[in-house]
Amino acid sequence: MGATGSDEGVLLARLRAGDEAAFRDLVSAHHRAMRRVALSYVQTPAAADEVVQETWLAVIRGLSRFEGRSSLKTWIFRILVNRAQTRGARERRIVPFSALAPDGDAGPTVDPDRFLPPGHPVAGYWSLTPSRFFELPEERLLATEVSALIAETIAGLPERQRRVIELRDVEGWDAEEVCASLRLTAANQRVLLHRARSAVRAVLEDYSAVQVVET
Repeated sequence: MGATGSDEGVLLARLRAGDEAAFRDLVSAHHRAMRRVALSYVQTPAAADEVVQETWLAVIRGLSRFEGRSSLKTWIFRILVNRAQTRGARERRIVPFSALAPDGDAGPTVDPDRFLPPGHPVAGYWSLTPSRFFELPEERLLATEVSALIAETIAGLPERQRRVIELRDVEGWDAEEVCASLRLTAANQRVLLHRARSAVRAVLEDYSAVQVVET
């Protein structure tokens, strides 16, 4: 749920007054989602971190010019997406030497840096399990194996589908926020989300069927 207009007005006033606590709260609320979105445009976590940092600097410099035509969150993510798109396009024009290696020498299809590191309680990029797809026993949904399976499936989705499902089902954004931040029509957002959820559902259904056979 987003902040009400009055709440956002108070927050904006605090930010414009240089309230450091207000800025820390804003960063805490949005930084993780910003990094997820940036990672879907750029090639490395380091590049995503740079995009996020540049976005926060742009936010600080632009607060006095923010007119409130959209929510503060939408405005921040539009800045982020613009900068991430620019950085991603620049990266794609540069072909690394490793990309010229034979297919047999290619690295993993999914960048391991997109996942939480080994040893984390829930290894894999996704720290929250999108359990709304269909009902399974809670203990199975929370199992590390299933979490890793979901992480791999979503990370392998086409970019636009991945961006939408990340924001809708991991970050909990509503459809209007996603449309405004990613500049999607309502219909396009619904299609992308449906396709992404269907892909994850199919993988989970296959996994569930195998578990039933094995037991």
